[in-house]
Formats: sequence, structure tokens, C-alpha cells
Amino acid sequence: MAIEPRERLILALDVPSADEAKRLLDRVEDSVRFVKIGLELFTAAGPDVVRWALAQRKRVFLDLKLLDIGETVKRATAAAAELGVAFLTIHATGQTVRAAVEGRGLSRMKILAVTVLTSFDEADLLEIGVVGSVLDTVLKRARVAISAGADGVVASGAEAAMIRRELGKGPILVIPGIRPAGTSHDDQVHVTTPAGAIAAGGDYLVVGRPIRDAADPAAAARAIQTEIEVALTHGG
Repeated sequence: MAIEPRERLILALDVPSADEAKRLLDRVEDSVRFVKIGLELFTAAGPDVVRWALAQRKRVFLDLKLLDIGETVKRATAAAAELGVAFLTIHATGQTVRAAVEGRGLSRMKILAVTVLTSFDEADLLEIGVVGSVLDTVLKRARVAISAGADGVVASGAEAAMIRRELGKGPILVIPGIRPAGTSHDDQVHVTTPAGAIAAGGDYLVVGRPIRDAADPAAAARAIQTEIEVALTHGG
């Protein structure tokens, strides 16, 4: 099923409290339909902030990057599915993916595997014992995750085209580290523009600070959505 251009933008609610998340959503108004709740906000506000976002008729991407023993991952995934979130992230190991798929059961929640964090470079990989390039590591982990039953992967725009070429159009591809042209990269090593992410094969784009810190967050969100729509049109 085709994804509407407006649905492709996921606003990262990377704020430290439920009150700040609510203020941000008030500022973007109805311009955003899909939000990401990550570790910071979930730790501060718990499942109630997820229930609140769902009550605002938003789709929720729960970005917890689960990595634990299989039984723990299975139970945590079941709890996320019970909440009613659309996406849940886990780390891209075969055991973790299989446990999450089992925990999801018959729910429609999508399991997304994190390959390499977008703040990592080769030196960071070497520090944790991974010898090889970021590109090679991303592709290897993406293959493992999809073969184990993940619905898609989270990867930077730098690797997106390679993943599409190697794994085809089936897996969902979510790209964080999105920065409109002319904005700061902040702490992200691998960034891309909205148009670049779409051209590389991205299905969903996660955007945080360029919207959150804008003078007019609603206008910033709409501008990114327009860029997505133009990229999709020009891409055929």
C-alpha cells in the first residue's frame, strides 16, 4: 500500500518530559501525523505518554532499541504491541529479532532493526570490537535482521541506497539524521536531506531538532513534507 507523503515524516519527540512533548505537539498542530517516542521521553514519562500520543490520533514509533536476553525482549515487545504502537526498534541481532517477532504475536506492529547508530563511525565500531566499515556492518546486520523476521531497518541516508539495492523494496526503511540543507548536523555523523533520503529509497524520515528548535515548528514540518512530496514526484 502506498504511503501518503504526509505520513512519511516522523517527528522525534526528543524532549525530557511529557509536558514538553505536549507543548511541541501543540506547536506543530495538525501538520504531523506520526511521532517518535525515544528512550529519554519514555524513561521520564513511561507508557502513559504513548497512550496520550495515541489519544491525539498520532501514530507512534517507539524507539527503545531493545537488546537483552530473548525472554526479556519478547515480553517487552508484547507490552509495546499491547500499547498499540506502529513501530518498535530493536538491535539487529538474530536472537533479538526472533524474540521480538515472537513477542509481537498477531499484532500489526512493525519490528524495525537498528543496524549502526547514526552517530557511529569506524573508530566507534572498532572500540566495540567490530572490524570493518560502517557500510559493510550495516548491510551485514540488515541481512541478518530481515532473514530473522524483522519488517525493516533503521539506517542512515548514507547506507539507504545500498540496502535497497541489496535487499529490495520489501523491507521498511526508516532514515534518521535528517537535516534540511543549511542546518546544523549536531551530533550526527551520517546525515542527509529529506530529498536525498527519499531518493535513496527511504520510506519514513525521522526529524527532530530542525522542527523542535524552529521558530515555527508547524511551518518547518510542512516545508519538509513539501520537500518529500516533490522528491517523490520527481522520482516517478
